[in-house]
Amino acid sequence: MLIILDRDGVINEYDGNYICSADEWHPIPGSIEAVARLCNAGHRIAIATNQSGIGRGYYDTDELDAMHEKLEQLVEAQGGCIDFIAFCPHHPDDQCGCRKPLTGLLEQIRQHFHLTSLQGAIMVGDSRKDLEAGHAEGCHPVLVRTGNGEETERHLDTRPIPGADVSIYDNLSKFTDALLSAEGW
Repeated sequence: MLIILDRDGVINEYDGNYICSADEWHPIPGSIEAVARLCNAGHRIAIATNQSGIGRGYYDTDELDAMHEKLEQLVEAQGGCIDFIAFCPHHPDDQCGCRKPLTGLLEQIRQHFHLTSLQGAIMVGDSRKDLEAGHAEGCHPVLVRTGNGEETERHLDTRPIPGADVSIYDNLSKFTDALLSAEGW
């Protein structure tokens, strides 16, 4: 199964401030191991991440590459791998097609894996944008309560995503536990 992960707030700690360097990038406890466990169970892992800090001039693609290299090395040290990373470098005012909740990043992932659709894939995120993008492309949306997740969950109670059956877990590790034990899947 293809599992698409948002990055900030799902894999790494995120408090609303821009993460501008590999030194500032810190994984959420258990998230790296969760990614490796998913890989070892035969799942393919892709990341879809908005990185408007590039468009805002806070950091450049070389620094983003360093963050992703750190992530990949940590996952590989646990015996897993990340198959593909798609990122949107644009400022929110740029009107690009790749910034979530639009689906350009997910289309890049679909093309990378030579899939006709993302039906049956899972999109794990901590924000409404992640869930909306995943749902629009046929993914099962999963919300984690890390990062912006608790706030997103509160808003889903009053403003649900039409037609979306959102699964909610405390963190990526708890989602992984549930998926690998087939609870509810």
